[in-house]
Amino acid sequence: MDIDPPLQVCYNALMKDEVEGKNGRVDDEVEETYEDLPVIDLGLLKMGNLEREKCKKEIVEAARNWGFFQVMNHGVPERALKALLYEQKKVFYHPFAQKSLGNFLNLGGTYRWGNPLALSPSQMSWSEAFHIGVLDVSSLEEHVTLRSTMETVAKKFGSIAESIAEILGQSLGIKWSYFKERCEKGKSSLRLNRYPPCPFASKVYGLIPHTDSDYLTILYQAHTSGLQLMRDGTWFPVKPNPQYLLVNIGDLLQVVSNDVFKSIKHRVVASEEDERFSFAYFYCPSEDVMIESCMKPSIYKQFSYKEYRQQIEKDVEKTGNKVGLSRFFLHHVLDFNLLNE
Repeated sequence: MDIDPPLQVCYNALMKDEVEGKNGRVDDEVEETYEDLPVIDLGLLKMGNLEREKCKKEIVEAARNWGFFQVMNHGVPERALKALLYEQKKVFYHPFAQKSLGNFLNLGGTYRWGNPLALSPSQMSWSEAFHIGVLDVSSLEEHVTLRSTMETVAKKFGSIAESIAEILGQSLGIKWSYFKERCEKGKSSLRLNRYPPCPFASKVYGLIPHTDSDYLTILYQAHTSGLQLMRDGTWFPVKPNPQYLLVNIGDLLQVVSNDVFKSIKHRVVASEEDERFSFAYFYCPSEDVMIESCMKPSIYKQFSYKEYRQQIEKDVEKTGNKVGLSRFFLHHVLDFNLLNE
């Protein structure tokens, strides 16, 4: 019973098209020590006014200075996190022949592996994932335990994302309900990730460098390291802590804040020996929601969330990589229009 997707077959096919001497990753400088990300105690939000304001200030400063931070006392029961970790292993440990079916186990989401649009090994992700919209989780009628566990985690993670987005929005002068109104019936989703051991760990990524195309991401990684983030041109590993959740700014919040908050590039490195699991919640609006800066003069032109997603798909299909927000700089509008003709 082979549970792994045919990642090595895909890798070998890509290698045939590579020029000798250019068949590995081109890594920037990597710092060997773990990055000490800010750790914020969300329990302070339930205390007195002084403690609440202290917590809000720390959240805003972490978002401004880092774009990535950790939260403790977040209110998600440890048993729920462990339960979803157990359930996702059950999903991924099915034979690949079953997982690759169009409607795997009648699950309402999408099973993905590798990067079907990769043009080189450096664009390949040595991983597999199950991605499902939060509003679709209730459709997992045949998988009661998986459904109830995902519903619990999605609700808790969604509440954390909404609370943090509200705090960040208020620091920008945005009304408290701004994000809730746009995301309540939006495209928020939950993604379960598995990173199998990789015999070519020095040549491919577990997950290629990218930024997230949402407002906020809430991530749980248990014990196995692999996540790295870029800070001042250097990649830093992020030490996993099962007591913490990771929060990072997405592209859409960078636009809303007019670059006050930055969507930070991050990646997962492959490992020759270790299998890694994680799961993430992506806090997203409805497709018709218009994304625009809350301050003037705006750095970005206005665009819909649907338009942004479609542009990313076009870029990935054409180049193998996400271009992202630079497509929507106001002073680059004419240049990009010419490129797309």
